[in-house]
Amino acid sequence: MKWEKLGKIYHFEKIDENLISHASNPLAKYLTNDIFRVFFSGRNANNKSSVGYVDIDIQALKVINVGSKTLFRYGEYESFYSHGVSIGNLYSANGSNYILFMGWQIKNKEHWRGDIGRLRLDNSERMILNPKKAFMSSDQVDPISLSYPWVIYDEGHYKMWYGSTVAWKTENKEMLHVIKYATSDDGEYWEKHGLAIPFELGVAQAFSRPCVIKDSNGYHMWFSYRSGNGMSYRIGYSHSFDGLKWKNKLDEVGIDVSKSGWDSEMICYPFVFDHKGKRYMLYNGNDYGKTGFGLAVLEQD
Repeated sequence: MKWEKLGKIYHFEKIDENLISHASNPLAKYLTNDIFRVFFSGRNANNKSSVGYVDIDIQALKVINVGSKTLFRYGEYESFYSHGVSIGNLYSANGSNYILFMGWQIKNKEHWRGDIGRLRLDNSERMILNPKKAFMSSDQVDPISLSYPWVIYDEGHYKMWYGSTVAWKTENKEMLHVIKYATSDDGEYWEKHGLAIPFELGVAQAFSRPCVIKDSNGYHMWFSYRSGNGMSYRIGYSHSFDGLKWKNKLDEVGIDVSKSGWDSEMICYPFVFDHKGKRYMLYNGNDYGKTGFGLAVLEQD
């Protein structure tokens, strides 16, 4: 596996008071021809994140439209997304299109934590919180914090991979945040099945933003991860034949930081999608996508 980087396709510029920096967690929705609407999480002056979008032509490698305002803003102080919204992926259930997201909270100067919320996407440009409370909250199985969900419909039911904090700090002072698995028959009520992706302290122990595609070769997952040795985020890869037992193949991901430039220190938050027989990856670079996002294409054998 080897990815060819096509460059930073979106150079972020201030949109409004909620979106003054960052285009993190890019999420592509097909519109027409080679045009995709890419939703992202941008930040305000206080680092609280909200959702904006741009339309890109992935053949011409250019932005053709920038959304003029915030689509969905972080919530009030009492809400589960009071300090930000980090989006996952887009899927359909019960006749509606949904985007699950990680809602950030920092209450009473305590450590940040997250729950999972759900947005209903109408007409590719209107986002409504549905339900108004958290869609999935911390519980006895996941007692600390949740993050970045990814959902697909497969084999007659919904499958979700999501992040869960096991400990804020381990022996190497890095958090242990793993990717778990859950299923649902109706897309509303979920049964949790525990750890999905294996972790190893000092190698890969802080995971985020899983992205899953199933094809004739099984299940493929890309994600961000940190090792705990001081390295910033990298993009990792794992494979499964049944969606249950996964094998990490970090050395086979085929994409890494550049020698210089906007993605020379960090690469993170992959979003992989197929279009016209090719496989593409949107991803962020330095400082969690502060200056925009890039595009890569998988080289074909």
